[in-house]
Amino acid sequence: MEFLSTPEFWVAVGQIILIDILLGGDNAVVIALACRKLPPKQRTQGILWGTAGAIVLRIILIFFALTLLAIPFLKIVGAILLVWIGVKLLVPEHEDGHANIEGSDKLWGAVKTVIIADFVMSVDNVIAIAGAAEASGTGHSMALVIFGVLVSIPIIVWGSQMVIKLMDRFPIIITLGGMLLGWIAGTMTVTDPALVNPQVLPSMPKIEATDFVRYGAGVLGALLVLAIGKFITARKAKRAEPAAHAAAAPAGPGRLRRILLAVDGSEAAARATRQVIDMRQELADPAALVLHLVHVQRPVSGDVSSFVAHKTLDEYYQEQCEAALGPARQTLDAAGVPYQAHARVGTPGETIAKEAADQHADLIVMGTHGVGMTASLLGSVAQATIGAAGVPVLLVK
Repeated sequence: MEFLSTPEFWVAVGQIILIDILLGGDNAVVIALACRKLPPKQRTQGILWGTAGAIVLRIILIFFALTLLAIPFLKIVGAILLVWIGVKLLVPEHEDGHANIEGSDKLWGAVKTVIIADFVMSVDNVIAIAGAAEASGTGHSMALVIFGVLVSIPIIVWGSQMVIKLMDRFPIIITLGGMLLGWIAGTMTVTDPALVNPQVLPSMPKIEATDFVRYGAGVLGALLVLAIGKFITARKAKRAEPAAHAAAAPAGPGRLRRILLAVDGSEAAARATRQVIDMRQELADPAALVLHLVHVQRPVSGDVSSFVAHKTLDEYYQEQCEAALGPARQTLDAAGVPYQAHARVGTPGETIAKEAADQHADLIVMGTHGVGMTASLLGSVAQATIGAAGVPVLLVK
């Protein structure tokens, strides 16, 4: 058990936990949706049994992945996949899935849905965790895997909403996660048996996988993921910018006729709501102001929607939107402020900007979870809204 006291072991554990949290949020959504129709007494049982089955299956898959990594060139292939996964993490794409399995009202039906979904959706997790465990160099890969997965899965299941909010508030977490996958990809590449083992393909040139070479490859992999992710994000923003600016139709100079208030149910959104009420009272003709209240619910990924019926997803989106709009509705109703409420599903920043353009808003008001007023410290939603909007954005802290 001496390996438990080595820093390499705990660094690798930390990497595995971070990877599982970053890549496992969809699994938590599937568990929640699969069990939502169960009676209250069985819902906890469904979550526990489904999670237990997912943990066992994940460990078995990673065991086979660790074994396969000994085959020449498979580490290189895995590294390419990790770079792709890391870039997707930095530039998320939300795809429409082919929903075919509905949340079951039977305990074992829900458990089966959770286990099958986790099996199909765990490819990225398995590759990344196997790479992190193997690259640790501790010689105790399976112990790392078991410990890391046991710690991270409960965090995902019971803390998924908290994790998502943290990622929104501190987008650097997602950036570091993507770069971590690039780091693992780089170290995997230079330790492939085809490149380092003289007995494997002897005619092929070999390299010596010293610490310097491994760390250098890791840094290059991390920078590669960051560079590709930033490049794709910049191109997407550049393509979206002309449309957003063209669609906006602001009122004449000095006139504030339409405000779009974006809320998410947080305390920051509550402060933004109160700010709009104060702004309205200061207008010469408050009744002339048209207020649009909007909440944008992040869509589940195509992987998740493949295991959940459209009706179940629609109910889930409706519940989330109503919960987020509720506090702002109550505050505005109490103040006697009329408004039009909109529930949308999409990427928050881009969808808020589009809604502002569609409603011809003169100003977007939203709360921010950022810790400063520089772009690098703002929340990711605030950054995206500012970048995509064709009208001014007022951030309320």
